[in-house]
Amino acid sequence: MEYRYVGGSGLRVSELCLGTMTFGKEADETASHAILDHYVSVGGDFIDTADVYAGGASEEIIGRWLARQQRDSLVIATKGFWATGDAGNDHGAGRKHLISAVHASLRRLGTDYIDLYQLHCFDETTPIEETLSTLDNLVRAGLIRHLGVSNYAAWQLQKSVDIAKFRGWEPFVAAQPLYNLIDREIETDLVPVCRNENVGIIPWSPMRGGWLTGKYRRGMTSAPPGSRWDGDKQPWLGNWEDSVDERVWNVTDALIDVASSVGRSPAQVALRWLLQRPGVTAPIVGARTVEQLADNLGATGWSLDEKHLEQLTAAGEQPLPYPYAYIARSPRRRS
Repeated sequence: MEYRYVGGSGLRVSELCLGTMTFGKEADETASHAILDHYVSVGGDFIDTADVYAGGASEEIIGRWLARQQRDSLVIATKGFWATGDAGNDHGAGRKHLISAVHASLRRLGTDYIDLYQLHCFDETTPIEETLSTLDNLVRAGLIRHLGVSNYAAWQLQKSVDIAKFRGWEPFVAAQPLYNLIDREIETDLVPVCRNENVGIIPWSPMRGGWLTGKYRRGMTSAPPGSRWDGDKQPWLGNWEDSVDERVWNVTDALIDVASSVGRSPAQVALRWLLQRPGVTAPIVGARTVEQLADNLGATGWSLDEKHLEQLTAAGEQPLPYPYAYIARSPRRRS
């Protein structure tokens, strides 16, 4: 396991982050603790959760495991924004909810501080200044070490970065977007913002809900029964009918071909491609079993060569929208 710095910060993390959305849902506490034990045994130290995962159970399961660990050797990241109760202010990025959400996460995790606190979504109803000043105060109070965002549009991140810089408030150092071999929309504008502003990219769903594990092959007309793509089980990615087209099958074909060529599993190749993308700090890998995690961890310790990187990248390329296509065709001039 290698280690990387998160954006422009001094926070160093392992190159694969352990996602824990399965904890308390698809993995019970015993299985979850076994996954955590295996992850740290191979050098992993970056654990990501959220207050809404399994209704708070994910944080609680991590907290009970964390009580037996050396806390300072681990980087614990969590997220807040979505409602965890029925109160009128129990959601969003306003001051009242953020302060309550941070203290609730600290209680569930059984820790005095959160290494990376991320806004789970942008709040259009709250002034950005209120959100940023609240987060800055929480950092100054020692409850949070670093700040990040998730599911932000490029302009939302850029505006937040600019205001924090102007006010002298704690900056965002990480962004957690959907990003994988197929879902590459962020390359148009969010990735450039992150690279220009030293914000590390921590991709979620690098396996695209299991699609990039090799289970799906050209010619299939429906998802395997019981899989995540069977029915409407993951609305954040879409359903089978809206997600299958020629480009998706081209990526799938290329992934299986490269995996065969390099002697790795498709999941390992998909993760390795992400690890070698510009601006990426640490893809988030989730698991229901230790065996599943072990396969994902096989993405470390080696690299894809340029030929295979180009093959994978070309398979999923999408036409640039305006004005990016216009800019790409325009001659560049320097005075």
